[in-house]
Amino acid sequence: MQPSSKDTSWKINLPAISTSPKHSSYDVVIIGGATMGACTAWFLVNNPDFKGNVLIIEKDPSFEKAQTGASNNCMRQQFANPINVKIGQYAAEFIKNFRQELGGDPNVPDLGIRNFGYLYLSDNADLTSVLGRDQQVQKECGAGTRMVTADEIAADYPFYKLDDIEAGSLNTIDEGYYDAPLMVEWLIRKSIEKGVDYIQNEVTKIGHEGDRVTSVTLATGETIEAGAIVNAAGTRAGLVAGMAGLKLDIQPKRRYTVIFRAKQPLDRDLPLTIDPTGVHFRQFGDDYLVGCPPLGVDATVDVDDFSAEDGIWEKKIHPIISNRIPQFKDVEIVDFWIGHYDFNTFDYNVVIGPHDVVSNFHFTNGSSGHGSQQGPSVGRGVAEQIIYGEFRAMDLSPFLYERFAKGERVIERAVI
Repeated sequence: MQPSSKDTSWKINLPAISTSPKHSSYDVVIIGGATMGACTAWFLVNNPDFKGNVLIIEKDPSFEKAQTGASNNCMRQQFANPINVKIGQYAAEFIKNFRQELGGDPNVPDLGIRNFGYLYLSDNADLTSVLGRDQQVQKECGAGTRMVTADEIAADYPFYKLDDIEAGSLNTIDEGYYDAPLMVEWLIRKSIEKGVDYIQNEVTKIGHEGDRVTSVTLATGETIEAGAIVNAAGTRAGLVAGMAGLKLDIQPKRRYTVIFRAKQPLDRDLPLTIDPTGVHFRQFGDDYLVGCPPLGVDATVDVDDFSAEDGIWEKKIHPIISNRIPQFKDVEIVDFWIGHYDFNTFDYNVVIGPHDVVSNFHFTNGSSGHGSQQGPSVGRGVAEQIIYGEFRAMDLSPFLYERFAKGERVIERAVI
């Protein structure tokens, strides 16, 4: 099975984008204009205390190969780390109030969340214990997660085959699907209205002197002075950091997404189900979506490698989904694509805020597959660091770059 042309209904629709910046210097230059870059720009220019100008440099505004374009557009609070639970909760509120968050413009869409929920399945006592501990963390943060027995799962979702399942973790409150690319599109649109300069170009060099970055050089030859630089380059974040003489170990990991249609559809919405094998599947409109890591070792791939392994559907995906839901034995593939997670292998958590030495170089990287829902909190936090030199709305300090030098890991176990 080879990647098809992805359904174009998701694509970003932006105003005409120039390749040339309007000015020769900017207070903030953001490298990467997808989710993290768009969120950071919005929270900068929407803050009355920010008086500067902003340039976003995006290599491909179609986002065809970006994580934003390949996103499965999910929303959840079922994490093992309290900070990530709270980040998910803020994202849910931001999306549910999206039009108001963007100033009440009636042209801005009401996004909302399709709350079919998340269901983690456990087939052994150790995993059940882990899910139970995570559920307590989520409960203490105010999330609606509850532990459920196999019998309770069967009563609510009779289509599952559960003979090997002993328990699950379920939340149907603010967990499910939302339109992440549409969020990004409107953040960009409204930021441009507020004066952000958004261009299609590529950074080839970053100037730095002592403990400060000073400029970016574009593929078209211009050198732009920068008061601060934000690295929002996704899987290329390590390459961008390297241009500034800094180290950031962000590794692209291949992830498959298949959209399929069942000959015999389920009689109710399918929660995003995390099978004990690691394959996950959910409702996708009237069809279904399944996502998974590679067949073998979850190896680092080249940032431009979007090839598929032979037999991924026949050997892994279809046997697992049809075993868990027998109605999925007879299905038709509707679409198929490959995206990359930007894995922070240090602790699988996002890296944000200023470098511990080069203080005007900021990170928004390594969300390890959670960027769509972490973007609002991360963008707001990085904007606060640039404006105030501190976090104000939410304390995200455990995710600062300085944790690398200190050896302080903030492990997130619940990475799908």
